[in-house]
Amino acid sequence: MTLKTKTHIYHAIVKSAITYAAETWCLKANTVAKLNSTEMDFWRRSARISRKDKIRNTIIKQKTNVTRSLLDDIKTQQLKCYGHVQRTEEGRLPKKVMKWSPPGRRKLGRPKAIWAEGIRGMMGEKGLIEEDWKDRDKWKKKIR
Repeated sequence: MTLKTKTHIYHAIVKSAITYAAETWCLKANTVAKLNSTEMDFWRRSARISRKDKIRNTIIKQKTNVTRSLLDDIKTQQLKCYGHVQRTEEGRLPKKVMKWSPPGRRKLGRPKAIWAEGIRGMMGEKGLIEEDWKDRDKWKKKIR
Protein backbone atom coordinates (compact mmCIF):
# COMPACT_ATOMS: atom_id res chain seq x y z
CA MET A 1 0.00 0.00 0.00
CA THR A 2 1.40 3.40 -0.91
CA LEU A 3 1.97 6.19 1.57
CA LYS A 4 -0.65 8.29 -0.22
CA THR A 5 -3.27 5.57 0.33
CA LYS A 6 -2.28 5.28 3.99
CA THR A 7 -2.66 9.05 4.36
CA HIS A 8 -6.17 8.87 2.86
CA ILE A 9 -7.04 6.06 5.28
CA TYR A 10 -5.70 8.13 8.17
CA HIS A 11 -7.83 11.16 7.31
CA ALA A 12 -10.95 9.17 6.44
CA ILE A 13 -11.03 6.56 9.20
CA VAL A 14 -8.35 6.86 11.88
CA LYS A 15 -8.53 10.60 12.50
CA SER A 16 -12.33 10.67 12.54
CA ALA A 17 -12.46 7.73 14.96
CA ILE A 18 -9.88 9.23 17.32
CA THR A 19 -11.40 12.73 17.33
CA TYR A 20 -15.04 11.66 17.70
CA ALA A 21 -16.73 14.23 20.01
CA ALA A 22 -13.36 15.94 20.62
CA GLU A 23 -15.07 19.34 20.72
CA THR A 24 -16.20 18.50 24.25
CA TRP A 25 -12.88 17.21 25.60
CA CYS A 26 -10.90 19.03 28.24
CA LEU A 27 -7.37 18.73 26.89
CA LYS A 28 -5.16 17.74 29.79
CA ALA A 29 -1.42 17.01 29.54
CA ASN A 30 -2.02 13.26 29.80
CA THR A 31 -4.60 13.31 26.99
CA VAL A 32 -2.36 15.43 24.77
CA ALA A 33 0.57 13.03 25.29
CA LYS A 34 -1.58 10.01 24.40
CA LEU A 35 -2.93 11.72 21.28
CA ASN A 36 0.56 12.69 20.11
CA SER A 37 1.96 9.20 20.71
CA THR A 38 -0.99 7.54 18.94
CA GLU A 39 -0.62 9.82 15.94
CA MET A 40 3.13 9.28 15.70
CA ASP A 41 2.67 5.51 16.08
CA PHE A 42 0.43 5.55 13.00
CA TRP A 43 2.89 7.62 10.96
CA ARG A 44 5.84 5.47 12.07
CA ARG A 45 4.08 2.29 11.04
CA SER A 46 2.97 3.87 7.76
CA ALA A 47 6.55 4.80 6.94
CA ARG A 48 7.74 1.36 8.15
CA ILE A 49 10.11 2.91 10.67
CA SER A 50 10.75 1.13 13.94
CA ARG A 51 11.31 2.91 17.23
CA LYS A 52 14.61 1.06 17.38
CA ASP A 53 15.76 3.11 14.37
CA LYS A 54 15.72 6.19 16.63
CA ILE A 55 14.44 8.59 13.99
CA ARG A 56 12.93 11.82 15.32
CA ASN A 57 9.24 12.56 14.97
CA THR A 58 9.90 15.75 13.01
CA ILE A 59 11.81 13.78 10.36
CA ILE A 60 9.01 11.21 10.12
CA LYS A 61 6.44 13.99 9.71
CA GLN A 62 8.52 15.53 6.93
CA LYS A 63 8.88 12.16 5.22
CA THR A 64 5.12 11.51 5.37
CA ASN A 65 4.20 15.13 4.45
CA VAL A 66 2.24 15.78 7.64
CA THR A 67 1.55 19.51 8.01
CA ARG A 68 -1.06 19.64 10.79
CA SER A 69 -1.01 17.50 13.89
CA LEU A 70 -4.02 15.76 15.37
CA LEU A 71 -3.91 18.15 18.31
CA ASP A 72 -4.13 21.18 16.00
CA ASP A 73 -7.22 19.70 14.36
CA ILE A 74 -8.86 19.06 17.74
CA LYS A 75 -8.16 22.61 18.90
CA THR A 76 -9.66 23.95 15.67
CA GLN A 77 -12.76 21.76 16.18
CA GLN A 78 -13.16 23.05 19.73
CA LEU A 79 -12.88 26.69 18.67
CA LYS A 80 -15.37 26.09 15.83
CA CYS A 81 -17.82 24.58 18.30
CA TYR A 82 -17.31 27.42 20.77
CA GLY A 83 -17.95 30.07 18.10
CA HIS A 84 -21.01 28.22 16.85
CA VAL A 85 -22.58 27.94 20.30
CA GLN A 86 -21.75 31.55 21.15
CA ARG A 87 -23.56 32.73 18.00
CA THR A 88 -26.76 30.85 18.90
CA GLU A 89 -29.72 32.57 20.54
CA GLU A 90 -29.69 33.04 24.32
CA GLY A 91 -32.56 30.64 25.06
CA ARG A 92 -31.03 27.63 23.26
CA LEU A 93 -30.02 24.63 25.36
CA PRO A 94 -26.36 24.37 24.18
CA LYS A 95 -25.75 27.98 25.19
CA LYS A 96 -27.42 27.45 28.57
CA VAL A 97 -25.26 24.37 29.16
CA MET A 98 -22.08 26.24 28.21
CA LYS A 99 -22.83 29.07 30.64
CA TRP A 100 -24.09 26.82 33.45
CA SER A 101 -22.01 26.42 36.57
CA PRO A 102 -22.88 23.93 39.30
CA PRO A 103 -24.31 25.36 42.53
CA GLY A 104 -22.42 25.07 45.77
CA ARG A 105 -18.78 25.09 46.65
CA ARG A 106 -15.93 23.24 45.04
CA LYS A 107 -14.00 20.60 46.90
CA LEU A 108 -10.73 21.47 48.61
CA GLY A 109 -7.52 21.20 46.66
CA ARG A 110 -6.49 22.12 43.20
CA PRO A 111 -9.49 22.86 40.95
CA LYS A 112 -10.04 20.49 38.05
CA ALA A 113 -9.39 21.74 34.54
CA ILE A 114 -12.47 23.21 32.84
CA TRP A 115 -13.27 23.12 29.12
CA ALA A 116 -13.86 26.89 29.05
CA GLU A 117 -10.40 27.57 30.48
CA GLY A 118 -8.88 25.44 27.71
CA ILE A 119 -10.83 27.45 25.13
CA ARG A 120 -9.59 30.73 26.61
CA GLY A 121 -6.03 29.40 26.48
CA MET A 122 -6.40 28.42 22.81
CA MET A 123 -7.90 31.83 22.04
CA GLY A 124 -4.86 33.44 23.65
CA GLU A 125 -2.51 31.27 21.56
CA LYS A 126 -4.24 32.31 18.34
CA GLY A 127 -4.59 35.99 19.30
CA LEU A 128 -8.39 35.93 19.50
CA ILE A 129 -10.52 38.07 21.76
CA GLU A 130 -13.93 37.22 23.21
CA GLU A 131 -15.95 39.24 20.70
CA ASP A 132 -14.27 37.81 17.57
CA TRP A 133 -16.82 34.97 17.40
CA LYS A 134 -19.54 37.47 16.42
CA ASP A 135 -18.11 37.80 12.90
CA ARG A 136 -18.28 34.26 11.52
CA ASP A 137 -15.91 34.75 8.56
CA LYS A 138 -13.27 36.51 10.67
CA TRP A 139 -13.55 33.77 13.33
CA LYS A 140 -13.19 31.02 10.73
CA LYS A 141 -10.04 32.58 9.24
CA LYS A 142 -8.38 33.18 12.61
CA ILE A 143 -8.92 29.72 14.10
CA ARG A 144 -7.21 27.84 11.26
